[in-house]
Amino acid sequence: MLPASTSDLLPQQFPFQMVDTLIEANELSIKTNFRVSEDNVLVSDSYFTEGGLIENMAQSAAAGTGYYFKEKGEKNPIGYIGAVKNVSVVKCPQVHSFIETEITTLHQIGNATIVQGKIFFEKEVIASCELTIFVTQ
Repeated sequence: MLPASTSDLLPQQFPFQMVDTLIEANELSIKTNFRVSEDNVLVSDSYFTEGGLIENMAQSAAAGTGYYFKEKGEKNPIGYIGAVKNVSVVKCPQVHSFIETEITTLHQIGNATIVQGKIFFEKEVIASCELTIFVTQ
């Protein structure tokens, strides 16, 4: 079934959608891709901003979770970012750049999931962070 468009997996829509395609989704990992467009609201001076990179990681986690629940025949849960830590941004990609994002589950405690996000541009990690995500049913 994958790859899949994320338009029906995410509540965010244009111009605030930061993920194009869901490549992989399972209990432990998620992979997405995204082409940075010049009309994206988190582009400044022709670069995808640090905030855009963090939002891309958060939306990647949401898209994978939405797909996972959809495949199980369950309602897509609502998720909230509770914490962002250990943010590292090596560089911000320019408009028209194609980025790939990997999300790995580190810990699951009750309705909280801690994930590690990494964004790749031309096979190099350009950004990473840890997200604590709370999910409600």
